Amino acid sequence: MPIESGSCASARQAKQKRKSHSLSIRRTNSSEQDRTGLQRDMLEGQDSKLPSSVRNTLLELFGQIEREFENLYIENLELRREIDTLNERLAGEGQTIDGTELSKGQLKTKASHSTSQLSQKLKTTYKASTSKIVSSFKTTTSRAICQLVKEYVGHRDGIWDISVARTQPVVLGTASAVNSVKFHPTEQVALTASGDQTAHIWRYIVQLPTPQPTADCNQMSGEDEVECSDKDEPDGDGEGSSDCPTIRGPLTSLKSHQGVVIAADWLVGGKQAVTASWDRTANLYDVETSELVHSLTGHDQELTHCCTHPTQRLVVTSSRDTTFRLWDFRDPSIHSVNVFQGHTDTVTSAVFTVGDNVVSGSDDRTVKVWDLKNMRSPIATIRTDSAVNRINVCVGQRIIALPHDNRQVRLFDMSGVRLARLPRSNRQGHRRMVCCTAWCEDHPICNLFTCGFDRQAIGWNINIPALLQEK
Repeated sequence: MPIESGSCASARQAKQKRKSHSLSIRRTNSSEQDRTGLQRDMLEGQDSKLPSSVRNTLLELFGQIEREFENLYIENLELRREIDTLNERLAGEGQTIDGTELSKGQLKTKASHSTSQLSQKLKTTYKASTSKIVSSFKTTTSRAICQLVKEYVGHRDGIWDISVARTQPVVLGTASAVNSVKFHPTEQVALTASGDQTAHIWRYIVQLPTPQPTADCNQMSGEDEVECSDKDEPDGDGEGSSDCPTIRGPLTSLKSHQGVVIAADWLVGGKQAVTASWDRTANLYDVETSELVHSLTGHDQELTHCCTHPTQRLVVTSSRDTTFRLWDFRDPSIHSVNVFQGHTDTVTSAVFTVGDNVVSGSDDRTVKVWDLKNMRSPIATIRTDSAVNRINVCVGQRIIALPHDNRQVRLFDMSGVRLARLPRSNRQGHRRMVCCTAWCEDHPICNLFTCGFDRQAIGWNINIPALLQEK
């Protein structure tokens, strides 16, 4: 019988290996199909709230993903076997390839080159297969654009609302165990809404501390130096906060609701105020006389928020009935109402922007931008991964700040393009649900404030030119 050469024998063995591998692959695919069918039967037997059509579509998609990764895994195994076969052929001393003899250095170079080509092929294959998945996780902004500047602590419960005074000096107001706080447009007066079915108007006076001349401790005696250093030390009893004035008596109380007053705001000019309540009504009051002017009825469930237009006599109220309503008081004799229907869950807030736009946020994890001239459908829709709480719009730059239940705060423009996300980690940012945000374009350092259930308010510096340029 003729005797096979070493190269022919090795070639036949390699062919048999590939043949047996292909057979094993076929058997594996058959068993995988059986296993997939078994899993489908098991899943179909389980209780689920999803419709059968949606469930079948999900099972089909997951099956396609599993088959794709299985094909990549098999291709990876085949490439690795080819690498091993090539290394075995090149490892023998005195072997020739293409009729030329190679030295050990050439063998090493050839094997390294072939291995690098195969590795590059694997990388290209995996990158092409996963690029669509990874693209959804790209970051859009750097931490340098949004920086935490200061934390405000002192409350013993969660902070529901935050507001910035429009007058000078700039005053920051936070509401804890009070549902909302809003500053008067021209005076040092604040409006609060409470769970005791009332709203109150308070007058405050802010006096900035007079800068004290610093004494030169180097020209004092040793005893004087000790006294100077003692004055710089804070008191050990922690009574430093007792210097803050406490206002215990309001100017007036607004009483007409039969349920929790969840929000309140000033109408343009500051002579009237509007309140929103869980009794499904909103009330318009005369501030000077505390008399009820209008009771705004029509919502089917509890109200969640109210907001007034900065330059016109317009009011928008949101409710758990998945709608928000626009109330027009520009004509003293007639006040009209328009209903906006576009959300599928509680509308947590709706706010005005410059011009004829309203932005609404909802527990259905969407934010919608509306044109008051055409309220049939929103002009932009923002879809998020968590319920949206009380939103706020930067008037000058038209940037929307969205506080979420999942502790995130995201920034969008009016067309629905995401601009940034505020940094959040174990060392900075909110640790619990973020309830509200407030823009302050006149503040020299902080131009965005946030508050949440972690009992603190945070001041952020947003580099708006860089933010818009990155957009």
